Amino acid sequence: MFDEKLIALGRGGNPIRNIAAYGAKRAEEIGKENVFDFTMGAPSVDPPACVHETIKNLIDTRPAMELHNYAPAAGLPYARKKIAAYLTATYGVDYDAADIYMTMGASSALCILSKALTTPGDEAIGVTPYFMDYAFYANTVGVKFVEVPSVGPDFQVDTEALRAAINEKTAYVIINSPNNPSGKVLSRENIEQIAAVMEAKQAEFSHPIYLIADEPYRELLYGNLTVTYIPTIYKNTIYCYSFSKSLSLPGDRIGFIAVSKKVDAYDSVMEAITFVARAYGYVCLSPMNQIMAADCIGQTSDISKYEENRNLMYDSLTAMGFEFIHPDGAFYLFIKSPEADSQEFCKKAMAKDLLIVPGDAFSYPGYARIAYCVSYDTIKRSLPKFAELAAEYGLKGSQE
Repeated sequence: MFDEKLIALGRGGNPIRNIAAYGAKRAEEIGKENVFDFTMGAPSVDPPACVHETIKNLIDTRPAMELHNYAPAAGLPYARKKIAAYLTATYGVDYDAADIYMTMGASSALCILSKALTTPGDEAIGVTPYFMDYAFYANTVGVKFVEVPSVGPDFQVDTEALRAAINEKTAYVIINSPNNPSGKVLSRENIEQIAAVMEAKQAEFSHPIYLIADEPYRELLYGNLTVTYIPTIYKNTIYCYSFSKSLSLPGDRIGFIAVSKKVDAYDSVMEAITFVARAYGYVCLSPMNQIMAADCIGQTSDISKYEENRNLMYDSLTAMGFEFIHPDGAFYLFIKSPEADSQEFCKKAMAKDLLIVPGDAFSYPGYARIAYCVSYDTIKRSLPKFAELAAEYGLKGSQE
């Protein structure tokens, strides 16, 4: 009657949210200001002015039921057209309204695609470290999720490992740049290498192998870095986006899937997306949120605040003797565990009311993720606790 595997997964919960839940309970005991919660990737910077200005204008000028009624399943024509025009003008890949499917953030987009692009018995590939739900989306629909490692200090995709992993059952490969949890950006050269491997494998197996580009952190970059728009390199790319991070709207659940007409089996892909979204109930998003997102596309919250947080935390903890992956974007630090077992490291941090997530949750043991999308003051007040943690491990910086 019940799928025992699903029950077990549900019982285990989400490691990130489990730790966050502990933090909420702990805050009731000792005060929220004494718990330093770096678990959730939830923006802490206010949305850009465009968000509230657009919503206010809509409320003031549109009939109420126009904003609160059912929208078409795939999204409002206005929003789809405006997003398509923005993508075309910005990245040089032609889209029209029919190529855009509005979704409840990137998570629903990925969930839809995991079903729409596969049949049971297929395989999907993800690159470690990766957001844990990638594997859940695939496994839930009977698809085997295969891991390929990233390599080097820049966490680029190991293309030889990718070549070895792709076989006749491979339906799609998913990549995420800037990456959660490492904050690293895939170089154009690496993306070109990935594309070359996948094109060769498509020819070998005579069927499309889709590349899902999951990019909710695209605009969260530091310095002069850019993120290559992958559909310009590999035509069978399906692009997923969420406004949760760029516009600081995680609770509003708004995003989209973009499928260029150059994608192989375009009609079948769009028809499958449409049916799966309907079957899963990912339809009829808030009209007000769709209009707001479309009107504000391309704008961002004040991401300079995240850069300030990154610099404070990276410089301070490095001086204590901790080792890090230096992030190019997003709002995560990936810290190397001072001991082999990163889960034990996180438990020792938890004992000091520092809540961080073991890399095991991202299929990358030996590291831990620190989400620094918190207030600058929270980071400053947490530093003595991190110093205590460094001293517990006898790190060089803690002894100076």
